[in-house]
Amino acid sequence: MVLNAIGHDDSNGKIAFEKDTNRILFQPPNDHLLPRKIEAFRKIAKKLGGILFMSQYRSTSVHLLGGCIASSDASSGVCNPDGQVFDPTSSSPSGVHQGLYICDASIIPCSVGINPCLTIAAAAEHVSRHLVRDCIGNFVSRKFDRKPGLIYNGKVKKECNALVMAKETMRGRIGGMPCTAYLKLRFNTRRNSDKMEFDPLLRGEVSGYIVCRAIEMDKMYIIHGEVDLCKTDRRTPYTQYMQYSLLLAASSGSRYILEGRKIMNPYLLASYAWRESTTLNVTLRKIVNDNLGGDESIKLRGKLHISPFELLKSMFTLKGRTRSKFIFLMMKSLLETYILQVPRDSHLEFAPKELAQELYPNSTIHEIKTEDGFTIFCQHWQYNDSKTGLERERKLYPVLLINGYSTESYCLPTEPNDLVRTLLKDVHDVWLLRPRLHPLNSSDCFSIEDIGRKDIAASFKKIIEFYGEPIKVHIVAHCVGGLAVHISIMGGYVLSKNIASLSCTNSSMFFKLTTSSLVKMWLPLVPISMAILGKYRKLPLLQASSTSFRHGLLKSIARLIPRCERCTCDECEVFSGVFGNTFWHENVSETMHYWMNKENLPRLPMAGFPHLRRICNAGFIVDNEGNNAYLIHPERMALPTLYISGGRTLLVTPETSFLANKYMKLHQPGYRHERVVIDGFGHSDLLIGERSNEKVFPYIQKHIKLAEEEISSSKTPREEKYMKEALNWSADPYDQDEGRFGSWIISLIIIILLVLMFKLFFLLGFS
Repeated sequence: MVLNAIGHDDSNGKIAFEKDTNRILFQPPNDHLLPRKIEAFRKIAKKLGGILFMSQYRSTSVHLLGGCIASSDASSGVCNPDGQVFDPTSSSPSGVHQGLYICDASIIPCSVGINPCLTIAAAAEHVSRHLVRDCIGNFVSRKFDRKPGLIYNGKVKKECNALVMAKETMRGRIGGMPCTAYLKLRFNTRRNSDKMEFDPLLRGEVSGYIVCRAIEMDKMYIIHGEVDLCKTDRRTPYTQYMQYSLLLAASSGSRYILEGRKIMNPYLLASYAWRESTTLNVTLRKIVNDNLGGDESIKLRGKLHISPFELLKSMFTLKGRTRSKFIFLMMKSLLETYILQVPRDSHLEFAPKELAQELYPNSTIHEIKTEDGFTIFCQHWQYNDSKTGLERERKLYPVLLINGYSTESYCLPTEPNDLVRTLLKDVHDVWLLRPRLHPLNSSDCFSIEDIGRKDIAASFKKIIEFYGEPIKVHIVAHCVGGLAVHISIMGGYVLSKNIASLSCTNSSMFFKLTTSSLVKMWLPLVPISMAILGKYRKLPLLQASSTSFRHGLLKSIARLIPRCERCTCDECEVFSGVFGNTFWHENVSETMHYWMNKENLPRLPMAGFPHLRRICNAGFIVDNEGNNAYLIHPERMALPTLYISGGRTLLVTPETSFLANKYMKLHQPGYRHERVVIDGFGHSDLLIGERSNEKVFPYIQKHIKLAEEEISSSKTPREEKYMKEALNWSADPYDQDEGRFGSWIISLIIIILLVLMFKLFFLLGFS
């Protein structure tokens, strides 16, 4: 039991240091009531049958004050009333150590008799005001030769005007909750020779507060904030970022980190400039541990917007002697980003010698004949214990990887943690299918249906032949690979009893495109491209490779097609012109970007585009004639599924995985079906991204592991918990209204390109 008697001492306690013995001597303060308190406590303890433990010589305190008290000189205190620490070696008794301050409870000489929280805060605010004034005075002293240790009381208005200051109010939602940010921006200048020159990066500091009542009832004040209005990255040389980094503190004692970016891409002749420059994509994280790198209990995302009226108010609040230069630099950076489209850096500066490739695990290439006589290949990695060299005793089911359209997504020599290496660490055998779509053995005449009916079916026969019956296979498929594997299963060419689990990224049985991709597929670009290519439908991509006139013409057209994000690499420009952007450059390492564009994809097979166009226009898998021959067989999809979408859409929207997941839960409710949307990722970067092993692969690994456990425990597939799972939503919670504004501009630009292409096409005499 704790006994507490509140009293008031004389505040005459002393702490001294005995130099000879290195001892700290303490003289307790005089408390006239201390003996009576002790006697009362003894009586209470005796009555309760207990023993009293307490200090016999002094009382304790819960409001510790003093220790470095403020005084007029060094003889009776440690610091002056402004918090500056006295310098005993100074000739003046009031001389101080320059820049050394005390601003906590220790400067208060004695107990104030009440909870001293606000008293301490007031004292700290008083000291900080003098600290700031002294710092400015130090700057001025270099001109006026001010004596050290003295506070400069003169006006420094002229020097303060060298900063540009503005106010900004943004409103929006974070985690679905209303939020308003009241920001004060102060942009710094730097000194060069005798002139004040503006920092070309437009960097500055942020103060103010954030109001989000659903998270904190009181204001969350910005205790440290930084802003960079012209941030660039070598990975995205055409893109400009406006970066905000804020450390927030609330009266509850909680601290938060708010990070926001305005991402400005030169897309569609600046038609998106207003939306991008006034929309702040934010992430709010709560700091749990005292360390800033501690755990996070919440992580919310959202968007804040500045209205035209607030932007006008911000322009009027702009202050500072160099504000005209600030406005000039801002307009110049926006002009270079949106209109002139000047790259700030180049991918070409990445040297091939930096492409350090780690030794890849040994594999075997299996040559496979399909039913129509075409030769495909399967690359096979067998797991073995690297320490003993012995194969594992208990074998898990193998994993079959199926790529998207032509590009490699799984076997990445430049990435230390690609999916092949990751699955080998999980003690799985890995098979990588190289169908007739693969650039090294591609055909001039094929469809997506051919891959599903013939190539995937043939690879399954090879795997079953290799391991023997019974065998199940985990399938991981990306994009067009997801379409092909659903054709294979729903068409009955591969039986679900041989499939342990299915994981698809970004597309599967459904294919819902973004607005820009939908417009491109709606226009007759694919038939015209096929006509230009003629019989040879493999488009060389490497800039150094020799190309025919037809190929050169098609590549020139591809370079002119609008895309979300531009690149200084010609191969990347051509590829994104044909498909649209397949990844966000900031998610992909420079080594991966170089290998992908300069080494991995020498040519692009185009023969599958007509069938792909039919699927895109239908929105779901159809046969080569455009007939709905597969979705009518849901009974063949008796297996657990995982559908993954990127949250930052590029080619297909998250609705693709939403519809597939809903279809499976409706028609196969007895199996485990999951759907994941991963923020910050687009299309291919789900698998080739620098952080895919942290953000994406764990979902695939968990799905495969759960499937293994379900099979090994001999559970019946139609478990009660899956049967009771309801489809309790009618719309995709991840639905985004992105990319719709300005779609008419896409149509206009592409139609103009088509007219020019037709003229050139017929002038050259092509039929």
